[in-house]
Amino acid sequence: MLKFVFWVLLAANAGLFAYSQGILGKVEGSEREPQRLKNQLAAGRMTMLTAAEVRATAEGTPAAAPAPAAPLPAEPAPPVVPAAATVACMQAGAFSNADARRFESRIARFGFGERQARTSVAFQEVTSHLVYLPASGGKEGADKRAAELKERGVANYFVMQGESPLKWAISLGVFKTDAAAQKLVADLGRQGVRGVRVLPRGPQSTRAAWQFRNLTIEERTSLADIADNFTGVQLRPCN
Repeated sequence: MLKFVFWVLLAANAGLFAYSQGILGKVEGSEREPQRLKNQLAAGRMTMLTAAEVRATAEGTPAAAPAPAAPLPAEPAPPVVPAAATVACMQAGAFSNADARRFESRIARFGFGERQARTSVAFQEVTSHLVYLPASGGKEGADKRAAELKERGVANYFVMQGESPLKWAISLGVFKTDAAAQKLVADLGRQGVRGVRVLPRGPQSTRAAWQFRNLTIEERTSLADIADNFTGVQLRPCN
């Protein structure tokens, strides 16, 4: 009997020794912390909680989300390029037949296309200049003005009659050039005669002219320079 108890105790001690040395395996709850962490699944996906997050989790409320990053400054809008200023309509003329051909050849380089149009305008070919006093008060007014001219020493005058726009006007002379007519106006002024006018006269006809639309300022300047090279021609706004 004593032998049996001895061998039982000896076997129990041997089993305890083997268990403590890991010969018989280890219970999960007895693993040390480093070894337990190594055996955890997806350990790399674990994150450490802050104290605030731990308290929020314990209280059942979500932790405050981190403040959003400040937005990047918006790119500046491209500068607005103003539309080029344009001139609605300009006209050049009137041209004689020869001058019209020269002008047309000189503007061809601009390539205006539908923005230019050739037209005809009324033109008076001046052949003389009438120096006169306008009608005032009919025949009685003309007689009164004629008497005043005599008093001022003017002997060369003529009261115009007949059915015309100049009826009862007083003609003081007819000159071929405007310069000669203006000289007489100045001489009469020194004699005290006021209100003298000069009227260009000659046959009416038509001549060539050009109209240009939607011109830039640079184009208008270039056309004006070309028009200045032709006698009596100017670039001006369309009628």
